[in-house]
Amino acid sequence: MSVWVEYTVAFFLLVGSAFALVGSIGLHRFPDFFMRLHGPAKATTLGVGCVLIASMLFFSSKDQGLHVHELLITLFLMLSAPVSAYMLAKAAVQQHVKTFNRKD
Repeated sequence: MSVWVEYTVAFFLLVGSAFALVGSIGLHRFPDFFMRLHGPAKATTLGVGCVLIASMLFFSSKDQGLHVHELLITLFLMLSAPVSAYMLAKAAVQQHVKTFNRKD
C-alpha cells in the first residue's frame, strides 16, 4: 500500500472520529431533547461517513478491485439519518416533550 493511501485513510479516520466526538459531546451537553437530537443527526452522520470512506479506500487499495459496499452504506446513512431525526422530532412534538427555556 502506498504512503499516500495511508495518509488519506488516516486523514479520513481522524476527521471521522473528530466529527463523532463532537456529536457525542453535543449529545451529552445539550439540555433538552431537540438540541440533543441535533448533535448525532448531523455530526456523527458525517463521522461515520468519513470512517466508511476510509474503510473503502483501505480495502480497495489492499485488494485488487473497488469495494463499494462501504459507499453504499454511506449513501444509505446519509439518506436515512435526516429522515429518522425528523421522525423523532415529529414524535416529540406530538408527545409535547418539554424544551429548555432559558431565562436571561
